[in-house]
Amino acid sequence: MTDRRRRTGEIAEDLVARRLAARGWEIVERNARTRYGELDVVARDGSTLVFVEVKSAREGTSFGPEKPILAIDARKQRRVRRLATAWMSERPGQAPYAEIRFDAVGVTLDRHGRAVDVDYVKGAF
Repeated sequence: MTDRRRRTGEIAEDLVARRLAARGWEIVERNARTRYGELDVVARDGSTLVFVEVKSAREGTSFGPEKPILAIDARKQRRVRRLATAWMSERPGQAPYAEIRFDAVGVTLDRHGRAVDVDYVKGAF
């Protein structure tokens, strides 16, 4: 992964985490590592534990789908579910939660790193 691509992802994840926190969500963990990989954002929306997958792209890039959120395909969804299962099993002391939800976010940034489009799908998969 290039530095520019990594930085684009960091900017998008920061934006999403700030927006969720501003809505009163508790950010439990960012870039949560498991033995199988990493989850972007783990948060609590009330009594619901939410795993948030963030995809980002720079405006005008010619690779991948037109909107970053479309890159969260069935294969990626299975991976995130597997990572979430690992995350929960590796952290048995977490406070109880009533539900588990998977949200998806696509962020498009301009060449200066400012968000020009954000697609948020609650309960995406």
